[in-house]
Amino acid sequence: MAKRDAGLRFQPSGGTRTTQVPTGKKQRLNIERLANDGRGIGFVDGRTWFVMGSLAGEEVEARVLNAHGKVVEARTERVFQASPLRRPAACPHFGRCGGCSTQHLPHTEQLALKQSMLAEQLSRIAGVEPEEWAAPLTGDEFAYRRRARVAVRWDVRAKRLDVGFRAAASQDIIAIEQCPVLVQALQPIMTALAPMLRSLSKPQALGHVELFSGSATAVLLRHTAPLPENDLAILKSFCETHDAQLWLHGEGEPQPVDPSAQLGYRLEPWNLSLAYRPGDFVQVNAQVNTAMIEQALAWLAPRKDERVLDLFCGLGNFALPLAQMTRDVVAVEGVDTMVQRATANAASNGLSNVKFYQADLSQPLDKAAWVAEGFAAVLLDPPRDGAFEAVGKLKSLGAQRVLYVSCNPATLARDTAELIKQGYRLKRAGILDMFPQTAHVEAMALFEASK
Repeated sequence: MAKRDAGLRFQPSGGTRTTQVPTGKKQRLNIERLANDGRGIGFVDGRTWFVMGSLAGEEVEARVLNAHGKVVEARTERVFQASPLRRPAACPHFGRCGGCSTQHLPHTEQLALKQSMLAEQLSRIAGVEPEEWAAPLTGDEFAYRRRARVAVRWDVRAKRLDVGFRAAASQDIIAIEQCPVLVQALQPIMTALAPMLRSLSKPQALGHVELFSGSATAVLLRHTAPLPENDLAILKSFCETHDAQLWLHGEGEPQPVDPSAQLGYRLEPWNLSLAYRPGDFVQVNAQVNTAMIEQALAWLAPRKDERVLDLFCGLGNFALPLAQMTRDVVAVEGVDTMVQRATANAASNGLSNVKFYQADLSQPLDKAAWVAEGFAAVLLDPPRDGAFEAVGKLKSLGAQRVLYVSCNPATLARDTAELIKQGYRLKRAGILDMFPQTAHVEAMALFEASK
């Protein structure tokens, strides 16, 4: 038998193999427009380049971060011809840190980008436009973030502890001493954190650090081995200096070093206090969170005699203010520990007309006992996956109004199409600027049953 030419087996059927663009390669190119995530789009040799830190109309030098097929992901290294819209970035780590990818764009343009992203998804996926566009719900551009997770990793080869935030399109850690989007209470902690952690005797045992500022300030340290007494003393002293609670997360649930420590946040317009523990979901932007609740209540307009359903209720962020306005609130969450804490939050605030239940919200709701009486209105605030199964039976519950808070325009648009099939119309929609300086889009939409 003749010997087979082994080289042919790797030959693509269409001809020669396309050479992949190597990581680190620099390329000069023109940016034609912005993608929905805020990256600039350019074209070279039949490939589409997505370039962080660039704006439409600019000529830039981009460095390749990774490439696959005809798509190249890159970041801006130099700007040869700047857009008139470009502004200086407020953070010296811009372009290397993986957060705040749009801070070179004026805030008004950031809002316009987010608005167009929401409109494009609703039009393309659901084939609909709201009867009314609401003005963007905004807060402060900087110093808004009350919660942050700081990456901590021991570099075995360099014998060095890296402390900071993840790099763009990488698992590298960028050393961060100041972060302009953190609330002021967390700034001095962030500045002093890395030197303190590097002074510990067993840095190899350290995991991430979580910072939180609410009714109290807290520092949570994740550790993978027991902490020596001298290290624990350093951590306690650090937190005392910064008037912060110390929480430790080894095996099991996070625990405060002082068992009497209470952590939470206030909803001032409703005179409510919500208890919180590290690991629980909480909106990171307190200012926009309050404005979001106010807008949701105004749009949903619950009446005193109504029964309202709150899905993906978390700690009761919407359910407790709702309970002050209406007859009964049924609030449902997938995580049992959150249900327990939400129940305790209702009790501590003297609210007896709200009941919390645990349920798998990725499944249809029609079999649950608490749906039997039906609801006049529904509010839902799902995660990025959306709420397709949950919205599938809303009309059968008798709901005349549905208020949907979304952190993903694509799944909001998908679920909008389902609600329209059930006979709802999209009455009003708008963006919530929960994360300024980023391309992340949160949105609110009001649906009403067609008459």
